[in-house]
Formats: sequence, C-alpha cells, structure tokens
Amino acid sequence: MEPAFFIGYSAVFMTHPLVPQVIELADPLASSVGLEIVEAVFQTNQSPPVLRITVRNPNQEDTGLDDCERLNAVLAEALDESEIIPDAYVLEISSPGVSDMLTSDRDFTVFKGFPVEVTLSEPHKNKQVWQGSLVGRDEDKVSLNLKGRPVKIPRALVTSVQLSTEEG
Repeated sequence: MEPAFFIGYSAVFMTHPLVPQVIELADPLASSVGLEIVEAVFQTNQSPPVLRITVRNPNQEDTGLDDCERLNAVLAEALDESEIIPDAYVLEISSPGVSDMLTSDRDFTVFKGFPVEVTLSEPHKNKQVWQGSLVGRDEDKVSLNLKGRPVKIPRALVTSVQLSTEEG
C-alpha cells in the first residue's frame, strides 16, 4: 500500500531529501497505532530544524492529542535509532485541523448558519454553484438561505459543500 503523504514543492520550498526516508520509516509505525500520514515537512530554516508530521485517524472524525502522542512516542525512538536525521531537531506530530469541506452530519449541524458554496454535478434552476447560508441537510436536500430566500437543492446533485467567505 502506498503511504498517504504530500511530497511536492512550492515556489519557495523544495521537499527536503530526508522526507522520503522519514515517510518510509514513519508510515508503518503510524499504521501500527491506527493512524495515516497526511503530510511530512522538514523545515530546516528554523533552529533547531522542525520535522512536522501531519496524521489523521481514519476511524474517527477528529484526530486528537492522544493520537498524536501515540505516534510521537514510537516515532521519536525509531528516528533516534535510525539516525536518519543526524543533528538536533524538533519532532511535531499534528492533525490536519478542520477542513473547509462539509461531509458529515456533524459538520452540517456545527456549521448551520455559516456561508457555504454548494457545487453540483449538473445545473439546478440554471445554476451549478450556489452560495448562501447553510440551513441544513436531510436525506433529500441541502437547504440554503439566499439573502432571506430559502433554496432547496436536491442532494443527489450535490458534489461538494464547503465553507465560504461570501454569502450568496
């Protein structure tokens, strides 16, 4: 199975050459404690450098501090033994945080009243993207408030609902 991680570059930072080795070591350890690696970044522009591993718990909606601590305990020891990183560094294990995509029933309850953008697989009432305040979701529809006007969008057409900074 391929490890789930982000290795790439931006205009500013290239992936550190040690990251693939760290992922190779960390991925089976994360699996052994019930976690998946989402991203690994080695920030050498800090003193001491910071190795940041982002993980998620595929069996729960949220990845908690206990999850991060479990991986930290086994990974810190394995990294020290492997000597992949020869000099002093800081190991940070974290969760990805809150996503702007709404997927679970809990998300639709927590973010009721928030501005969202709803993308559809095909147009509904001549629109494929709707923006408004989230009213809710049930088995058949996603309901929005568009400046005081209720709109009910067939759930079967909805491909994504994400938090937005604008209200329709």
